[in-house]
Amino acid sequence: MLIGWSVADVTPPRPVVLRGQFHARISQHVQDPLTATALALESPGPDGDNEQAIMVSCDRVNVPSCIQERLTAELAPRLSGFEPDKLFLNATHTHTAPEIEEGIYPPQGPEVMTPTEYADLFVERVAEAVVEAWEGRTEGGLSWGYGQAVVGHNRRITYAGGVSKMYGRTDQADFECVEGYEDHGVDLLFTWDLRQRLTGIVINLACPSQVTEGESYVSADFWHEARQEVRKRLGDDVFILPQCGAAGDQSPHLLLHQRAEEEMRRRRGLTEREEIGRRIATAVDDVLPLARKEVHTDPPFRHTVESLRLPVRMVTAAEYEEARRQCDEWEAKQPDPQDVVAFSRRYVMLRRYGKVVARYAAQQDNPVYETEVHALRLGEVAMATNPFELFLDFGLRIKARCRALQTFVVQLTGTGRNTMSGYLPTARAVAAKSYGAEVADNVVGPTAGQVLVDRTVEMLNALWDE
Repeated sequence: MLIGWSVADVTPPRPVVLRGQFHARISQHVQDPLTATALALESPGPDGDNEQAIMVSCDRVNVPSCIQERLTAELAPRLSGFEPDKLFLNATHTHTAPEIEEGIYPPQGPEVMTPTEYADLFVERVAEAVVEAWEGRTEGGLSWGYGQAVVGHNRRITYAGGVSKMYGRTDQADFECVEGYEDHGVDLLFTWDLRQRLTGIVINLACPSQVTEGESYVSADFWHEARQEVRKRLGDDVFILPQCGAAGDQSPHLLLHQRAEEEMRRRRGLTEREEIGRRIATAVDDVLPLARKEVHTDPPFRHTVESLRLPVRMVTAAEYEEARRQCDEWEAKQPDPQDVVAFSRRYVMLRRYGKVVARYAAQQDNPVYETEVHALRLGEVAMATNPFELFLDFGLRIKARCRALQTFVVQLTGTGRNTMSGYLPTARAVAAKSYGAEVADNVVGPTAGQVLVDRTVEMLNALWDE
């Protein structure tokens, strides 16, 4: 196995518009750096047909397909012997990283870096990291392990009558239950050199990086503290590649036990982000001695890529009428352009509901959504990608049916043929309504989710049949 690592600093040098809310936030400072970490893998195959993969984890809210396409085009002439379709990027889903697409928020003043300017910086620096990782491949080995860390929680609260609300209150008389499950598993993939020295870790857990999601500064959120804590324990030269598992209905925000958790953090003298970093690092510490005992220098390695055509979520006549009503209401508002929050919110909401109106008119002619899925086998580990904020239940269905010892589901990869693939909710969530399960939030719905699950499982299990 040939293994190469690299990391790029993708922190903006000027103020930017931060992506992640329904209004524009201009960054006031850099709280901590943004990074993109690249891992290159290659294994010799029969007749010189080597298997390959390059995965890149980015401190971003999402990875638009246009950015992945730009990066692939930039790298094609620079990566000797690499197949461009074996590259994929994933986002950690921090809400305090720059907007990278034009038109999502209103244009800002000249002092603010435009999305296009940041996209140019991002693609250039990530490309350099990918080339460095690929050209730096050396012989090594892999090992894997499974741990636990309480980080993500289901963020949808259900009330009497079966209606849910994202981040709903639990101290109400009509509180019934938390809508869905939560998964505290931590899937770990370790890389080693031939001297049995740890070189890097892929860490996959079902939680987006959004503790401080509403702030007006640049930050990697809790992955910054997690990287710091892991490196404090294992060494500054260890690369860390975070992956967000299926977590469309998950969040690090506490809806239950807030006071008890806050008291325990006070006693430890830690912030919420530092506490999450401590939990992740402790999970790594717990698994590492066991993983060190079984390092594989020639594990089975397979990587397949397939384009899936998923049925779109059809906009109903009632949803269309509601979207038109919302458009009319927001059109009638005339906030002062100097009021950045109100002015940008009107802009975003008009775009949000305008897209639903446009979908209704075009959906009979465009009934499918095309997306790319990567399926990998790395020893006894499976890895599968999707571009959505995929609700946890779909990820669990994949994990439950896959023949691998461990299955890494990687959401928010830049492989959907759309600027924003949106949430992919369960039928239960759609019936209970609320943000994340509304038609404006979904390009595809529960039916497509099951199609995605079924085909992903088929792709993964086929890698064990070979």
